[in-house]
Amino acid sequence: MAGVLILYSTTDGQTLRICQRVQQRIVAAGQEATLVSIDDAATVALERFDKVVIGARIRYGKHQPQVFAFIRKHFDRLQSMPTAFFSVNIVARKPEKNRAETNPYVRKFFKRTPWAPTLVDVFAGKLDYPRYRFFDRLMIRFIMWMTKGPTDPTVVVEFTDWSRVEAFAEKICAL
Repeated sequence: MAGVLILYSTTDGQTLRICQRVQQRIVAAGQEATLVSIDDAATVALERFDKVVIGARIRYGKHQPQVFAFIRKHFDRLQSMPTAFFSVNIVARKPEKNRAETNPYVRKFFKRTPWAPTLVDVFAGKLDYPRYRFFDRLMIRFIMWMTKGPTDPTVVVEFTDWSRVEAFAEKICAL
């Protein structure tokens, strides 16, 4: 049975939810899947796994530094096994930016690392104004205003295309 490590970085929980859905699909396909926060990745024995998936959120245009640190530390191992990466960001809500090759954050990510995962995708996240702290709500509303997105501070909009997430999980199973 293939062991899949799913690492995630999340701020508001949507990347974790996406990783949980990926994990459910992998387990349903008869493979083992272990879900771990990138913050706890140092405690994981990477050699126990046949595949690695990294799900990384964007906040204010950046992926968390812990994601890059993990990749640097385990680069050789990651390059020698089947791997997958996906980014979660609100920009991916736009059809012209919802593919890895057209999403500016995914492109920027791979300019910062030589890692070449087997699979790469991007998923739109969730906008949850009521949950955000004051400063985050203000900044995200400004960003949404600039990009012609929802700015109502009471709105919650889930942009995630769950069927794409599930299709991505199926591709991971096939690796």
